[in-house]
Amino acid sequence: MATITNEPKETEYLAAAKSGNADAFARLYDTYIKQIYNFIFYKTMHQQIAEDICADVFLKAWKNLDQFKSGSFQAWLYSIARNAVIDHYRSSKEIKNIEDCWDLSADEDLLTKTDELIQIERIKEIISSLKLLDREILTMRFWQELSFAEIAEYLGKEEGAIKMACMRAIKKLKNKIPVKSLLFLLGLINIWKVIK
Repeated sequence: MATITNEPKETEYLAAAKSGNADAFARLYDTYIKQIYNFIFYKTMHQQIAEDICADVFLKAWKNLDQFKSGSFQAWLYSIARNAVIDHYRSSKEIKNIEDCWDLSADEDLLTKTDELIQIERIKEIISSLKLLDREILTMRFWQELSFAEIAEYLGKEEGAIKMACMRAIKKLKNKIPVKSLLFLLGLINIWKVIK
């Protein structure tokens, strides 16, 4: 996870950025872009949409920096990102591009690809059956690799409550997702992280 470990530095960058220093904001951007992008991508599972929303998030943060008073800048960014994803889904209709059907190259195994897509859809269905809070905790813990303390700060909850919710959500998933699919999901996450 790429965070500014020296909090006084982050405070300096924030103060300079609030004064209109674009270079200081660029340092904050460089620190948090990957985390925010990954968070948005996991919510949308579409690269172009995630890139567009991520750009909007940092633009909103830059334009509204004077509204950030105190607390965790990272948590504030996650809040903007979460709202941006919600706005995206409210405003968009589920439209499938016909060209997506032709994305298979000639050397790809259609049966393997189809099996993978079925597993992904099954995992998405099971994960979507969890409460929103549980999904967000799992996303931040395993996809974003945030600590329980960071998740607690972002969500405004106690660290112990976050740990307990995470364990309960994992238990629910273990009961619903076959081990093969769970391993496939973890592999998919790890592959995506290497690619990005």
